[in-house]
Amino acid sequence: MGRKLGLFRAAYLVSASCMGSFAFAFDTGVISGVLALESFQKDFGYTKAQKTNVNSNAVSILQAGAFFGCFFVSPIAKFFGRRTGLIISSIVFTIGTILQVINSGALGTFYAGRVIAGLGIGAATVLIPMYSAEMSPKEIRGRLGACFQLFFAIGVMIAYWVTYAVDKDQSPGTNQWQTALGLQLLGSTLLLVGMCTVKESARWLAARGRLDQAWESLKWVRGGEETEELQNEFDEILAGIEEEARVKENLTFKELLLPVNRYRLFIAVTIQLSAQLTGNTSLAYYATQIFSSVGAGSAAKLVTGFFGLVKVCGVTIFQLFVLDRIGRRVPFMVGAFAMGSFMLIIACILATHPAKTNSTSSGPTSAGIACIIMTYAEAFSYNMSWGPLPWLYVGEIFSSRTRELGVTVGAASQWLFNFMMSQVTPHAINNIGWRMFLMFAIFNYAIIIVYSWFVLKETSRHSLEEMQEVFGGGPKEKQIESADHEENAEPVPKEAKVGS
Repeated sequence: MGRKLGLFRAAYLVSASCMGSFAFAFDTGVISGVLALESFQKDFGYTKAQKTNVNSNAVSILQAGAFFGCFFVSPIAKFFGRRTGLIISSIVFTIGTILQVINSGALGTFYAGRVIAGLGIGAATVLIPMYSAEMSPKEIRGRLGACFQLFFAIGVMIAYWVTYAVDKDQSPGTNQWQTALGLQLLGSTLLLVGMCTVKESARWLAARGRLDQAWESLKWVRGGEETEELQNEFDEILAGIEEEARVKENLTFKELLLPVNRYRLFIAVTIQLSAQLTGNTSLAYYATQIFSSVGAGSAAKLVTGFFGLVKVCGVTIFQLFVLDRIGRRVPFMVGAFAMGSFMLIIACILATHPAKTNSTSSGPTSAGIACIIMTYAEAFSYNMSWGPLPWLYVGEIFSSRTRELGVTVGAASQWLFNFMMSQVTPHAINNIGWRMFLMFAIFNYAIIIVYSWFVLKETSRHSLEEMQEVFGGGPKEKQIESADHEENAEPVPKEAKVGS
């Protein structure tokens, strides 16, 4: 009974924390539909000539807030805890959402709400994987960790259907866009309530010297029974904290630039850039506009709803049947090839059969249907490869001494490149049309495939302790890191320096 209860509590804890991912995803999906509503454009009083800039700013300014949120949350997580950090991030996101929902008639207020919501989202994206990993049983840690992407896909799907519903069933007016944006509060509220019903990270409590509370937290999340297995896990946590404190002594950002870490830092940044260059993020943020541009006609929002469903199917199949079975590099390469091919087909169709975006027809043309199917296939491929894998890969490649800093840099890079693509995409839709899909096809072929083959290394068959051998280079590089450690620590066996 205790074991089953422990598995349930662990799943509940991870699901509750992943409501932050759901909130992030819901915002991602709902904003494209809201920006396409005439009621929103009317209430905020901007012209059709200004529409592209407003769309670009409304999306990208949230990414800017999230970028800084990644760094602001670090001291909060360190001194106040993971759970407390998620509670604060949910409150910040809620405040930002309220500012967006208020019909102030001023884009400045709306933009301010987007920035504040971004701070909360950015903080949550750093804390959720950390908190989930620290509280999950090791035998199901990988699958529970993959819930971040699953909840993201579910959030996007629900957001797409919400925008379709308000467009179809509500009369044009302020309530139409306020309902869609206001439902963002569902995710942040569930995150807040969920975090108030679970325990703080046992590992964080132990690291702060609060051992009695750490024991109670671990006992709760493992089912409430005091067993020898529980005692052994607690002892492992204490030993791990002691070792981590030793290897992290006098750690600075400068150490990431040592030869032994430089290559891994390069990957942490460029893998996030590559994920953006696949083009899928652009499809997610501007799905309604893009489906209109490929000939979906008045059915664009309905088509977007099924687009979200395809995403959920892709990531679910990946988690159940692909993850940890065929490695990392193969999904990266196959996914990039598939996405590039689908993007190329879309470009060819639109080049030879231009979409009539001003058509009054109630549905898509035959060419439009073909483009929609290819877009669905691209999204499915992304969620089987470049969607869930970059976050997992970045978390694997660093040693324990540099992992926290490395993952923070990777998360911040994701938001920075996300900001870049959200600025570029609406202008690309309006100015280069089908060539935008050709551009993404070239990125997938010429950059992503080459990058996956020559830069990325296979990590699935190696433990975290073996990553130094995989990425660390030759003996000379290892000596550089060892010498840096030994300046501030007692000499220890070489194996202990590799990282955990």
